[in-house]
Amino acid sequence: MKDLYRDAKIIIDKTIQTVHPGKETRSALKNRQFKGDIYLLAIGKAAYTMAKAASEELGDKIKRGIIITKYGHSLGEIEGMEIIEAGHPLPDDNSVKGAEKAIEMIQDMNEIDELIFLISGGGSALFEKPLPGITLNDIIGINSQLLSCGADITEINMIRKRLSCVKAGRFAELCAPAKIFTIIMSDVLGDKIDAIASGPAAPDLSTSEQAMNVIRKYQINVNNTVKKYIETETPKQLDNIETKIIANVNTLCESAAKIAVELGYNPYIVCTEMNCEAREAGRFISAIAKQINSAKIFNPPCAVIFGGETVVTIKGAGKGGRNQEIALSAARGIDGIDKLIIFSLGSDGTDGPTDAAGGIVDGNTCRRLLEKGMTAENFLADNDSYNGLSEADALIKTGPTGVNINDITVILCN
Repeated sequence: MKDLYRDAKIIIDKTIQTVHPGKETRSALKNRQFKGDIYLLAIGKAAYTMAKAASEELGDKIKRGIIITKYGHSLGEIEGMEIIEAGHPLPDDNSVKGAEKAIEMIQDMNEIDELIFLISGGGSALFEKPLPGITLNDIIGINSQLLSCGADITEINMIRKRLSCVKAGRFAELCAPAKIFTIIMSDVLGDKIDAIASGPAAPDLSTSEQAMNVIRKYQINVNNTVKKYIETETPKQLDNIETKIIANVNTLCESAAKIAVELGYNPYIVCTEMNCEAREAGRFISAIAKQINSAKIFNPPCAVIFGGETVVTIKGAGKGGRNQEIALSAARGIDGIDKLIIFSLGSDGTDGPTDAAGGIVDGNTCRRLLEKGMTAENFLADNDSYNGLSEADALIKTGPTGVNINDITVILCN
């Protein structure tokens, strides 16, 4: 009989180690020829680890570097680099400070110089400078509405990019005629480079009409200045960019599958583009888990793997994240069933505005809550999955991982 909890921890830890961006960042830069000076800008939750790898590969060839990452995600000084920690999932004054410093840095570049631009998830909030007539509070208010209404990341970034001086390819325009080599750790399903971090160095593939449809679809409140910018088209062509994606959700799922094999499980990657409501995902995944032994689709012991990024429509006043909501929802579906567990986590180690990466549940999770006079249903009704899982001793806490390539949910079954 396998120790499912022990094996889950091994899969989580080793998968994160395997997809760490350092090796691939160095590989992307190895043997690259540069004619002029090299500058570096790294934004996102994996900015520190990517910048450190670039520094190790290029050393003092980098004339100047700026790293903008989430609070608590930097791990010490890097020679020649200025590190700025800023707000996520909502931008703050440091997000603007970082963007302004980046704009100031690129003023020194000429046509033979090159900017190494390292982008990972979270960059939309961390790298921000509002367009004239728009305040940071305007952007925070709109972002808050988008993050709570059930919009997916592509829809959210479609609006964000139209309100910023540094998104939707506008930062690349500011860099011209200097060249930009962008290395991306993708957290957007389908690897849409104009949506990753809201596309600061990518031509915008969305239209103002599509953006206005998002505003109408989710009934987002905007003032007249914001509406004017959303109706204005963004840059559609850039000739000073080169882009390389080094990791995505497929990388995450394939790494988990490989580690599951090493532990003696039969791996099945069912989906890498899960993007529905989190609690619906939890319900669906638990339904699959219940039928593993009877449906004969999977061969136990098995690891059934789902990748993607779900959404949460916030109706309550609780605390949680999409992976915690998946886990707590799934716990209801596998109540009373033994020999299996379900875990779900964000690869960056921070699920929503919490200190947890996700949750891990089994057939006794709901019973543990009932013994305390609590129910999973009540916690879910208040979008309070964090406290529900905490009461059941079912939170996953990894701390910041230096990785950000979507989420993964796994059924482990004996």
